[in-house]
Amino acid sequence: MKIIDLAEQTRLLGLLPGELGDLRTEIDGVRAGEIARPVREIAPIAVRTHQLAIRCLQQLDALSTSQYAVMKNGHENLAHMSEAALRISLAASLCAYGITGRTDVLLYEDGDRTADTSRSYLSEATEELDRAAGTYQGLAQNLSRRLASAAARAEDQLLIDRASSATPRPALSTVPSAPTRADALSTRSR
Repeated sequence: MKIIDLAEQTRLLGLLPGELGDLRTEIDGVRAGEIARPVREIAPIAVRTHQLAIRCLQQLDALSTSQYAVMKNGHENLAHMSEAALRISLAASLCAYGITGRTDVLLYEDGDRTADTSRSYLSEATEELDRAAGTYQGLAQNLSRRLASAAARAEDQLLIDRASSATPRPALSTVPSAPTRADALSTRSR
């Protein structure tokens, strides 16, 4: 188990709702427009959303192998974090679908000549971002409260200490020694 700076992780968790809100605002702006150039208008948002999803998954990985996992409600919080990261990834994919929804008209006769399909995908993307933002806001507040409470920190330290002592230590391996001449003689005399 790695010991990481949970105050820094709290700060990072707390920044995510703002970043998700900024992405939501951009998506809303594109959705309200004509979406005349879907790749140019939507692709940068999709890329930033995918990058944010990757960052969230990296943070999830770091927390899952740290003391956070054994703290009170740690595994449950990691499950919520996993779901939120999935929602961000889904929002990025929905943005990509928004591009395709608008460009289908170039490939298929029955493609949507309006931007309605793209707007629908972008609307779904903002809903996913809103859900993820709410989850991250709650997680940041919970961790901040636990770090601020002396009783909660003591409880978590006890859980961390138990998990650390329960971690099996690698056994010392014994390498068989080469038989000596005396061993060989004693085996022959039997």
